Amino acid sequence: MSRRYVVHTYGCQMNEHDSERIAGLLEADGLTPADSDDDADVVVLNTCCIRENADNKLYGNLGHLKAWKGERQGRQIVVSGCLAQKDQDLVARKAGHVDVVMGTHNVHRAAELLRQAEASSSPITEILHEAVIDDHAMFPSALPARRETSYNAWVTIQIGCDNNCAFCIVPAVRGAEISRPYRDIVAEVAELAAQGVTEVTLLGQNVNSYGRDIQLAARQAGDDSARLRPLFSDLLRDVGAVDGIRRVRYTSPHPKDMRPDTFAAMAETSAVCEHLHYPLQSGSDRVLASMHRGYTGERYLERLGQARSAIDDLAVSTDIIVGFPGETDDDFERTLEVAAAAEYDYAYTFIFSPRPGTEAADMEAEFVDGAVAAERFQRLRLVVERSALRKHEARVGRTEEVLIEGPSKRDPEVTSGRTRQNKLVHFRAAQPLRIGSYATVEITRGAPHFLEARFVELLAEPTHKLRIPVVSL
Repeated sequence: MSRRYVVHTYGCQMNEHDSERIAGLLEADGLTPADSDDDADVVVLNTCCIRENADNKLYGNLGHLKAWKGERQGRQIVVSGCLAQKDQDLVARKAGHVDVVMGTHNVHRAAELLRQAEASSSPITEILHEAVIDDHAMFPSALPARRETSYNAWVTIQIGCDNNCAFCIVPAVRGAEISRPYRDIVAEVAELAAQGVTEVTLLGQNVNSYGRDIQLAARQAGDDSARLRPLFSDLLRDVGAVDGIRRVRYTSPHPKDMRPDTFAAMAETSAVCEHLHYPLQSGSDRVLASMHRGYTGERYLERLGQARSAIDDLAVSTDIIVGFPGETDDDFERTLEVAAAAEYDYAYTFIFSPRPGTEAADMEAEFVDGAVAAERFQRLRLVVERSALRKHEARVGRTEEVLIEGPSKRDPEVTSGRTRQNKLVHFRAAQPLRIGSYATVEITRGAPHFLEARFVELLAEPTHKLRIPVVSL
């Protein structure tokens, strides 16, 4: 009987994608997925150090897993991801029952390290301080995968980040920015489409700067025709042209690198969805400078206006941090002004919490009082939700295409789907609809966080297999 595994994922889409690859590697090595920890022989915790209290959550979970491991001989625990990359040997010191600690640069070694730990009966910590210069090892999308859904897929186009935002630990745990070879990306999307995937999301820490390093390397190698600019807009067009791909999304871009050619590619490539995630972080120029964001509130709104002028019916979402060290009442008022002017469809809002290893974590003398930050957070939430409600109510009566995601989490009799603008829609279907199908619905009600609708017609049945098979390297 084969050994069984469970992967628990914390954090961003990049971590989710890494987890798909870890699962794929374990299955390629003969393991099979378990329904729960109780049924598993291997538990993988793929960690994040961005979320608040990430350290406490990890070590709390590891405490529970110590008892789990003792219940059956041969059980193993793996800690991977950003927090492992940051804490390194500290994980083994605080939780000696962990079998494997691996960071963000050696996902490709997951199965091998697990076997080594089993054979030696001793824990292994392997943290690489930079990416392995090998396409299969460097980019998660080049590794085997086990995806939870078969109609959509993450596609890594870039790893690392060259920015130095004061609040962000990503450059320290993900390394310098490296773009994946252009042809490899398009080839993977074509292969996914052949397997029935119809929606892809292009992933990168600073996705819209994709290809700048490729062009620079080409120029340095003597190619005078290589233009020193990102290749992201070209990539959007070529990925969107792949036969069978109906929807292309991407995340996350950086406002300072937003260019008109990206907006043009979005407008002119029918598969690219009318949704832009456009992180503001703060509306105050003073706070933005302290964060090292590289733009002002005015420039941010100017570029946003260009995007809306170029792309019909564009939905815009954002990230905003409240209570960044040194934020004054006047700073926060400016954030409210910019947020109101931006008229977001939705926003991810956060109260600042320090991340050890970041510049902002050392600004303790300027930390904003918790009660003040909480009050500001609520005021911002009202501004964002007011804007979102207006946007959603304006869609009542419109017919929208939705990609079926399955039954609603709250009511299994209700079907949930997602529009091209990334809006969640709930409706009652006149017939059973398979996950991954496309349908049209008429919007009947708008709420701040979702839409309600009436089913109109089924457009297309899914063509994907129930499972995308694991592929060998």
